Amino acid sequence: MAKIKTLKCIIVDDEPLSQDVIRDFVEACPELELKGICNDALEAGQFLKQENIDLLFLDINMPKLSGISFVKSLKEPPLFILVTAYPEFALEGFEVDAVDYLLKPVSFERFRTAVNRVLERISLQESNIAQHLMVRANKKDYRLNFDEIIYLEAQGDYVRFVTETQSLMVHGRFKDFIAQLPKNLFGRIHKSYLVSLARVIYLEGNSVNIGDTKLPVSLSFKDEFIRKLNA
Repeated sequence: MAKIKTLKCIIVDDEPLSQDVIRDFVEACPELELKGICNDALEAGQFLKQENIDLLFLDINMPKLSGISFVKSLKEPPLFILVTAYPEFALEGFEVDAVDYLLKPVSFERFRTAVNRVLERISLQESNIAQHLMVRANKKDYRLNFDEIIYLEAQGDYVRFVTETQSLMVHGRFKDFIAQLPKNLFGRIHKSYLVSLARVIYLEGNSVNIGDTKLPVSLSFKDEFIRKLNA
């Protein structure tokens, strides 16, 4: 398995005993760095606005908001492992793309297996990452390297790709193109704009400066965008 960076993680659980067990397990794994413990999903939501987190150990049955409802509410949720005393939630957990499902009481052996699955998924994602995107415009197929794309703009049934040398109108859904671009290289700033993080010069108020261009930043995307810039 390829060597990867240490994964920043948080525990989201309202039971102190469960928090203690998972904390001890996390501290026994050199690949993991515990950044915090949250007592409910709302607290975790605030934490994610302030810190770049790679992995959640997430209880399902919590007050105010369930763990599954919580990850559904996130625009770009981190990888997460469900930790719960209720096996009947397993299917629903995997439907929201949980990496693994740990049933309380959790043994360290089973915990370690779950962590290995996270590492395997990250390794697979990294090995499959392309360095370019193929798009069709003007009856031609264009190869766009990720590092030359400056930003994308949704325009109805089309998406405008702005690069160092050209502007291409490509037919297709904005969300489909977003899904093809690496999350660590691009950030959403508005319902109609996705920008290259490397191209950002400065953020001022509700706009971002990219070279000679200023683009709007909406409040609903601003916190997540700033977190990406600081990652």
